[in-house]
Amino acid sequence: MSYNIIRPTAEAQTLTDPAVLTQLREDLTRDGWVILRGFDADMSKFSALTTALCKKITFDPAREYGDKNTQKVDAGTGPIGLHTENGNTPVCPDIVAFYSPIAAFEGSQTTICDGRAVFEGMTEDQKTRWQQPMVVERYLPEALWKRYLANEHPAISSPDEVTERHIEEFRAFIPNQDFDLLEDGGMNYRLTVSPVRPSNLSGGQGFANAMLGPSHNYAPPRYYFAADDVVSAEEIGQLAELAETHTHEINWQDGDIAVLDNTRVMHGRREIMDTNRQLFIGMGSV
Repeated sequence: MSYNIIRPTAEAQTLTDPAVLTQLREDLTRDGWVILRGFDADMSKFSALTTALCKKITFDPAREYGDKNTQKVDAGTGPIGLHTENGNTPVCPDIVAFYSPIAAFEGSQTTICDGRAVFEGMTEDQKTRWQQPMVVERYLPEALWKRYLANEHPAISSPDEVTERHIEEFRAFIPNQDFDLLEDGGMNYRLTVSPVRPSNLSGGQGFANAMLGPSHNYAPPRYYFAADDVVSAEEIGQLAELAETHTHEINWQDGDIAVLDNTRVMHGRREIMDTNRQLFIGMGSV
């Protein structure tokens, strides 16, 4: 798979030029991801790009902020398995964008995997199993779930403003979730997801979820179809092997921006060898 690269031209010099945005959206629809290279990028221009692409910006409550629309990518130095960003949250972003002001000298490649290719490579039994609704269950500490709710609920903007009414409104707003509040302020959270799903940008069917990915800032989740039908580590390993055969790497250059259809393309990371690298993320819904 060759890189899909958009470069500045004499007619389109900026990240948010209408011609650049049109080409970007066409590439996302066709291939699911694209790289913007050679533009005069900085944090404010990257933030403006995410605003141009997304009607609503989404955040990960466990990450530090880069600016009002972006966050730092910091998940240790080990390799990261393939996943959709915020794939185990009730409002999964449609688009995720990464900006690399300083690229790694070696290692740290971002891995890209088209969920459509993974689905097409499955056996018929696998296709039948992974097209079923699946429950993701995990414990969320109070600070994290309140930060997330404050970002997603339209009536509040701070975790300190969260009330029981806001919690119940959010429960009702998204019917495929449920949760139990615990005595320590934490939450036992359950979300029903579709491991195989259509892209919100281009349709089709693809294996696009967070099952193969990390739990760097969260308790490891439990995946199951029914109480007596828990997804096993062996099954996850088989899927990881299949996905690896359809995985490609982004070898970052300084100033690169990668934009992904987060409802179709999973991403991960090889081991970080050069800790001087910098990477920021912006994501949201269209």
